[in-house]
Amino acid sequence: MLLSVALFMEQMDSTVIATALPAIAADIGSSPVALKLALTSYLVALAIFIPLSAFIADRFGAKRVFRLAIGVFVAGSLACALAASLSGFVAARFLQGAGAAMMTPVGRVILVRALPRAELVKAWATLTIPVLIGPLAGPPVGGFLTTYVSWHWIFLINLPIGAAGALLATRILPDMPGRPLPTPDLAGFGLTGLAAAGLVFGLSVVSLPALPPLVGAAAIGVGLAASIAYMRHARRRTDPILDLRLFARPSLRAAIAGGFLFRIGVGATPFLLPLLFQLVFGMSPFASGLITFVTAAGAIAMKFLVEPILARLGFRRLLTYAALISGGLIATMAAFNPAWPSAALMAVLFFAGFFRSLFFTAVNPLTFAETGDTEVAQATALSAVFQQLSLATGVALAGFILEASSRVTGVLGPAAFSLAFAITGVIAAGAAAFYWRLDPNAGANLAAKPQPPPV
Repeated sequence: MLLSVALFMEQMDSTVIATALPAIAADIGSSPVALKLALTSYLVALAIFIPLSAFIADRFGAKRVFRLAIGVFVAGSLACALAASLSGFVAARFLQGAGAAMMTPVGRVILVRALPRAELVKAWATLTIPVLIGPLAGPPVGGFLTTYVSWHWIFLINLPIGAAGALLATRILPDMPGRPLPTPDLAGFGLTGLAAAGLVFGLSVVSLPALPPLVGAAAIGVGLAASIAYMRHARRRTDPILDLRLFARPSLRAAIAGGFLFRIGVGATPFLLPLLFQLVFGMSPFASGLITFVTAAGAIAMKFLVEPILARLGFRRLLTYAALISGGLIATMAAFNPAWPSAALMAVLFFAGFFRSLFFTAVNPLTFAETGDTEVAQATALSAVFQQLSLATGVALAGFILEASSRVTGVLGPAAFSLAFAITGVIAAGAAAFYWRLDPNAGANLAAKPQPPPV
């Protein structure tokens, strides 16, 4: 539960400022469009520092690094609340992202190392809820605090939560001492940081009106070039900062590759739904946030059913079906229009949250089905890097479709959103191909064995 609270704080903060951008911009003398760079700087910090999290957790101890990460995140939150200029606010968000880059992957390392593999699915059912609720809670919470209190409290609220989290981490988390390691792969860190930052920054701004599309395209080109350079570099190192040799494990490869496609649809949906409800349906930001929040109810309902479903289907069939159904539900949102009753909208969103959470609860532990204890940090870092890239890809793809459609038709109307939902839904469903090819017994060591009835 402690790790869940930390994850919720990080996940919510990645989206909480979306509805507060106009108020923040007015206070610091900037424009809401320019202030979107603060969203991008947060994602770029995540992309840069996540690869380093594996080395730092192994070298200095996961518990110690987790507490330090909370401290950095809280310091960034305070800096955001005190920022008085665009540059100061962007820098503060970057500091927040640096803390989050350590907090989330290292928290997962602690979970995997502290529990027997047979208990991972049950634990991940709890850990998955804040990952799904956080981005959904962000817009309504941000809108409420900005409207009725002050935008500063979006960040100040993290201070008591973070202080309590650091204190509880000291008392609750098991000690996980570090171990001597050779000098870190600094060249690899530079290349992975440049690759991830270039790709995430480029994908985030390529459709942003404040910057020419050429800026985003150039950043993506730099990111791709650095990615190729790192792959060549990693082949020559025995201890690369991101060990790509782990992709030889079928379960990890399927979890990351299939998850990449799935998260494209998942990343696009929270971006598309508020725009659809506000621009096409005419809802207020607060009202649209309340409707999309029903997805969280589906995620919570899943928690009580995941173990019997997994026991019956196994990882291979569960992930295949969950990807197909989730992709189909995203594609169903292409039919949303103002004539739909609220109950019908909420039903689709409820089941979308249910099957999305079911997918994540199974796919995250599958990453570790074939990894040894000394490889947990590396597997976590690899998974986290590709998660950030896939979510940024989903938002960039959705934004590109909306922008291209509006240029053709001259208006950002329902047709543009329908096309975006249809395309991203098909891509998310395509993840099923990676799981159907898995061995039927893949991940069998991760689920608790049913106990025989008492005699």
